[in-house]
Formats: sequence, C-alpha cells, structure tokens
Amino acid sequence: MTLLLEAKESLAMALSALRTNKLRSILTLLGIAVGVFSIIAVMTAMGVLVNSIQGGMSWLGAHTFQVQKYPMFNSGTASEEAKLRNRRDITYEQAERLKEHVTLAKAVGVFCFVDFGKVVVSPRGEKTNPNVFLAGRDIDGFLANNWTIADGRLYTQEEVESAKRVAVLGMDVVKKLFPKTDPIGQTIRIDGREYDVIGVVSRRGGMLGGSGDYHVTIPITTFFSVYGKDHRLGIKVQSLTPETYEDCIEQVRGILRTVRHVPPGEEDDFYIWSNDSLIQQFNDLTKYVRLGIFLVSAVALIAAGVGIMNIMLVSVTERTREIGIRKAIGARKSNILTQFILEAIVLSEFGGIIGIILGIVAGNLAAVFFEIPPVIPFDWAAIGFTICSIIGIIFGVYPAWKASNLDPIESLRYE
Repeated sequence: MTLLLEAKESLAMALSALRTNKLRSILTLLGIAVGVFSIIAVMTAMGVLVNSIQGGMSWLGAHTFQVQKYPMFNSGTASEEAKLRNRRDITYEQAERLKEHVTLAKAVGVFCFVDFGKVVVSPRGEKTNPNVFLAGRDIDGFLANNWTIADGRLYTQEEVESAKRVAVLGMDVVKKLFPKTDPIGQTIRIDGREYDVIGVVSRRGGMLGGSGDYHVTIPITTFFSVYGKDHRLGIKVQSLTPETYEDCIEQVRGILRTVRHVPPGEEDDFYIWSNDSLIQQFNDLTKYVRLGIFLVSAVALIAAGVGIMNIMLVSVTERTREIGIRKAIGARKSNILTQFILEAIVLSEFGGIIGIILGIVAGNLAAVFFEIPPVIPFDWAAIGFTICSIIGIIFGVYPAWKASNLDPIESLRYE
C-alpha cells in the first residue's frame, strides 16, 4: 500500500513538472510521436490493403484455387521476366485432360479473357465505359467461381457446344445499360457482334476499391470462335471438401505436370494460387518496405529517446535545489528515482499515444481512397505503446539516477 501511494505521489509530481514546462514537453514528445506515427501508419495501410485483397478474392471460396500461366506478382528482375515469357500457354486441351483425370475436385472451370476492356452497347444505344471485363467460361467455371445467378439463367451445355451468342452480365453492367428495364431477353453489342442476354450474376464486390461486377461472360466456345484461342487461359478448381483441399492441389499439380510434359526435378511452368497464397505473396513483396520503414522509425525513436535524456538532464539541473529540499525533509533515493523515471515514461507514452492515433488516421486514408472498411491494428498499437514505455525507461534511467544521487547539502547551496 505504501509503495502504491509513493508511486501515485511520484506520478502526480511528474505530471506537475511536465505541465510547468509545456513547450519543452511538447517538443520532446513530438520526436516519439513521429517515430511511432511512421510505424503505425504503414502497418495500418498494409492492413487495409490486405483486408481489401481478402475481401475482393473471397469469391474464390474457402476451398477453391486457380491455375494460370503467370504468378499474380513477380520479382520484376530481368531473369525472372525472361523465364516467365518463355512459359508455354495453358491450352484448352490440357484443361480438358485435367478434367478427365482429376478425382478430388467438385468442379473444374476453364476461362479466358481479353487483355483490354470492352464497350458494351444496349439496344437503345447506351454505352458502358471501355472497361468491361469480357470472359469466356464453361459451365463449371461458374460453379468453381462460386457464382450464383440472380436473374435469368446460365447457358446450357448445348449452347456451349454450339458456340451460341448468349451472355450473362454482371450487376454493374446491368445498372449502366438497363437501369429501369429487365435485361433478360435484351440484345447487347460487343465489338459489333450481338449477344442475347440470358442471365445476371449476383453482386460480387471488388478489390482495392474496384468493381468486380463490371463483366460480361459468354460461352468459352463462343469466345474462341470470335477472338481465337490466343488468349490467356486459366483454370479454377474447387475441391470436394475443405479437408481434401491440399490433396486436390497436389493432384492437379501432378496431372498438369504430366500433360504439359514438365521433366521430373524441374519447377512448375504454371502458377497455382488461392486466397491464402495471394495474401502471402503480397506480404512477401511488401516485407522489405515494412522493414525499411521500421528501421527508419527505430532511428527516429532512438533520436527521440536521446532528446528525452537531454531534456531530463536539463530538468535535473534546473531542479537541483528542489531535489535538495525533498531529500532534506526525508525523500529517499528511490522516491527521486521513481519521480524522474515516471516523467520520462509519461513523456514517451504521451508521444506514443499521439503517434498511434495519427498513424491510424493516416493509414486509413487508403481505406477512404479505395472506399473499403478501415482497419485498427491493435497489435501494432500495443507494440508501439510498449516500445515507448521501454524508451522512456532506458533513456530516463541515467537522469533519474543522477538526480537521486545528488548530495542534499550541495543541492541546497545550488543557485
């Protein structure tokens, strides 16, 4: 109980001393605030981006993965770029052979798309912006993609085999072309060719503020007849159950290596990704950015700690007489030591709190820009607050030790 009362008294005196020198205290804690701000702002922004990617890719499903020619991200080095350019395209025939041999998949969907956006025109002449994602898919492509039809129907296998010119629209295309009209049964034009609208896909959302509903899907055979087969082809696979997910990935990898004649011991000439692998790749690509910011922030925090030590030493010198009076009336070394260490810790933690608040606000500007939910990194906020306390203790010990060891007689004589 006595220790608690002494600590409470020391804290009150520390706060009183900081209030007495407001400007000096503010300038000192700003250094801490800047260092903590850098860390929290970057980690908050990274959290916002990761959450956006997770939300945008959630339509893959819990046990679905995608196979494609290129990685989602690459190192950007010349050798890596050259190696990727030399990869062979995944062909429709290879995808069909995969479908024949895979046993652990519930659905294997094949799709391809044009490299640039398209303009879609309604019967009355309304046009979309030239950013509509046009893709050809087989029926399993809808199942593996976890898509549902909100209105109308999906094309039939007969329509796929006969390369019928029918189309299924995304919600944003419907909103743009048919805001007050039922789109089912309407005719749209893409690149001068007409397609009958037979269905609308339920809203999917997007990633990084973009829309995932600005798309038109046609049968994959229709796509081949119009645009040819020289387009990027991908495969989406949904495993039978979450428990067979990893085994399904390995089975698909083995089948594709066989049909693509990849020699034993050589790396895959295709890329498999899922929600988890995409997040992992994003984290791998940004880890050096985070590390660099962390190191710069660490230097700023150390510099701020030195500033705290300097200010505390000045404070000890200015209050030498006060310390002498306290000792003369019975204050122990531990009382003086506690008071000055608490002053340093309070300075650090006030600076840390300011840095954390400003960092969270600044980091969530990315959320405002991309119109996605904000993030509060409680773990990094706790880490930042702990670091501030440690800095206060480390850089406050020497001034506090110096104050506690002042001779009371000499201190009383100090002018």
